Amino acid sequence: MRRRRVPLHRSLLARLLAASVLVALCAVAATAWIAVTTTTSALRTEQGQSLADDIRIHDTLIGYAAGHRSWDGVQGLVTRLAADTGRAITLTTPSRTRIADSGLAQRPLPARPSAQVDPLHPDTALADDRSSIDPRAVGPYRLTKEERRRVREAAEKAILCLRESGAAPQVVESPSGRLDFRFTDPGLGQKASAVCQLAIPREPQPSQHAVLRELAALTATCLKLKEPDVIKVADDLTWQIAGPGQETVTDTAAQACVDDSRRKQLRPHVAPPALLFVGAPGDLDEPIGFTPSAATMGRIAAAAGLVLAVAVALTVAIGLRLIRPLRSLIAAAQQPAEQIVQVPVRTHDEIGHLTAAFNDLAERRQQLEEQRKSMVADVAHELRSPLTNIRSWLEAAEDGLTPTDHRLLALLLDEAVLLQRVIDDLTDLAAADAGELTLHIEQLRTADVLDRVVSAHRSTAEQAGVRLDQHVTGDTHEAYADPMRLQQIIGNLVSNAVRHTPSGGRVTLRSLREEHDILLEVEDTGSGIPPEELPYLFDRFWRAEKSRSRRTGGSGLGLSIARKLAEAHGGSITAHSTLGEGSTFTLRLPHASECEQRPPSMSS
Repeated sequence: MRRRRVPLHRSLLARLLAASVLVALCAVAATAWIAVTTTTSALRTEQGQSLADDIRIHDTLIGYAAGHRSWDGVQGLVTRLAADTGRAITLTTPSRTRIADSGLAQRPLPARPSAQVDPLHPDTALADDRSSIDPRAVGPYRLTKEERRRVREAAEKAILCLRESGAAPQVVESPSGRLDFRFTDPGLGQKASAVCQLAIPREPQPSQHAVLRELAALTATCLKLKEPDVIKVADDLTWQIAGPGQETVTDTAAQACVDDSRRKQLRPHVAPPALLFVGAPGDLDEPIGFTPSAATMGRIAAAAGLVLAVAVALTVAIGLRLIRPLRSLIAAAQQPAEQIVQVPVRTHDEIGHLTAAFNDLAERRQQLEEQRKSMVADVAHELRSPLTNIRSWLEAAEDGLTPTDHRLLALLLDEAVLLQRVIDDLTDLAAADAGELTLHIEQLRTADVLDRVVSAHRSTAEQAGVRLDQHVTGDTHEAYADPMRLQQIIGNLVSNAVRHTPSGGRVTLRSLREEHDILLEVEDTGSGIPPEELPYLFDRFWRAEKSRSRRTGGSGLGLSIARKLAEAHGGSITAHSTLGEGSTFTLRLPHASECEQRPPSMSS
């Protein structure tokens, strides 16, 4: 069977590689996408929680600073915040003198603080209220206990009035102690304010009048107004300029001066500015690590399991598709020896070629089995014929039907010779098949071998009316061969040629030189061989004419022996025939000049 090369795109290796790459790419892409998505979500959650903790810490400390004149006693608050948030918190002065620390060890501080804690200048990135001053810093604006009582009583009366009017406002108390009303419906609030006298709880109390006048004076000084009384600051810290100089004052400058004046008023009543350092529990120098939560780890594990399951399923599907032809081959190979099974070829890759080779092997096995059965039958027939004849003549002689004279002995001897010839031919074939055929190699002239063959078969050819010719062209032809075996090869060919050439025909023996080989040809003018019979010409017990017997057609082993002997000499034998014109058998042997290193004798 001719070996066929599998195209790369149909190769099993290429398909396995493509399948592996596809599974790997899908798994990597899915894993990467799920990991990125899950990690991004987890990071956002963790970052949001971290930012919320930072805002909480900063806001709590700002509230403490707004309600205390110093940082004395803040250590307990810092410790609680660190325990609640799991963060390392350190509070220092602007010169980095430690005020409070959540850790027992004095850890080194990073180059930049996390934020500045100052209620008069809050960090807008961390503060919930975007105002320039924390609203919890009230200082001198805080109402006295008596004023708070009066405000609450007025507010309770206003609430009763509002409820009778069908309004239910939300009462909000500011850090200074003042009360305010918030309505869901602004229109209803305006109507109720006039009826229920809501301005009473909102009015500045006596303790605030002096503070507001001081604030107005400070603001006028900041704005460089010649007449301080031209600016009025209300209890809600809104301002108004009425008089000379209002044209030169912008709203931005006026608001900045109001804020600066308030800071001057509030500074003695709040804690001094401080630096806040927030970091990981281990060390403030280390960045805060990302530790995924249990839910995040669960999602990652579930996603990885899903990707693994899909990859395994895809691999199993591809593997089953690839091994399906192999299972068919295994099932066919496991059939009983006497049953020959052909497997359909469904692919064009290596497995498809293996299947085709299996089918070819099964077909050749069937042919060999048929040939074996046929050969056994032929051998039995070839041996039975002479043995039957010998037995018949002996029984006849024993019964007195045939005289035991010289003629009977000659007949028995002929049958014994035929029987011996069949046995010798089978012995030669068995030795050649087993590689145990012994050859005595020597350098010889092919013309001498042809002379001996012609001499040996001349009488037989003359009795058949066939002419034997010999031609040697060119220079002396020499070869390394076993003279007896070579003579046997040519003799078998000549014997067949004479047997199949009618009277008046001719058999010609030639010796030719062709490049590095010697060609020995036996050409006859006989009946020829049909083209459909040529492939079986060298098969054992094959006869061109089935009607011929051993006595008229030979044993059917001569050409098989000739081919085996030619192969043992490193040569070959071929046949060419034209029906009705004759046949030519060509023995090709290496020339002696090409075999100078060969030993004088060898075994095949």
